Amino acid sequence: MFHKILVTVAQSEFDRQILDEAIALAKSNQSALILLHVLSPFSEAYPGVTYPGMGGLYPSISQTAMQTCLDQWKTLEQEGVALLRSLTEEAIHAGVAAEFTQNLGDPGRVICEVSRNWGADLIVVGRRGHTGLSEFFLGSVSNYVLHHAPCSVLTVQKPVSISPEARQENTAVLHS
Repeated sequence: MFHKILVTVAQSEFDRQILDEAIALAKSNQSALILLHVLSPFSEAYPGVTYPGMGGLYPSISQTAMQTCLDQWKTLEQEGVALLRSLTEEAIHAGVAAEFTQNLGDPGRVICEVSRNWGADLIVVGRRGHTGLSEFFLGSVSNYVLHHAPCSVLTVQKPVSISPEARQENTAVLHS
């Protein structure tokens, strides 16, 4: 039985499915939820963020470049908190005790650390489906969490999208 469930949120359309799974589990186990969003520098999740250059032996960063970077991070922080508030309210309206936190750092490590400190019995994390070289180069948060978590982990697989042509071929094969 799970009493405390940590749910990861990554500001994607996939968050809905992850949250729905976590709410269903929390309701059936009368568990509390904590929703966690991790802000990670240089993450592929934030492609529009520009970072000041650090070239040369004695790097210097212009005040304008630094201010632009700081402004972008402040916006990302505000968007993350707004999303967390919204999702937490949804969980509460569904009858589940819920709270949220937003942390800065390496996602896998932060997820494991927060779950340990909060005393989570279960972590619910999404899996985007990177395999092979893309997983090697991009890393896999869910894989890290599976191997380092202090508790059980439920990975929610991102739905696979099938093109209309492939769907039509699969239907034709089934009916022949």
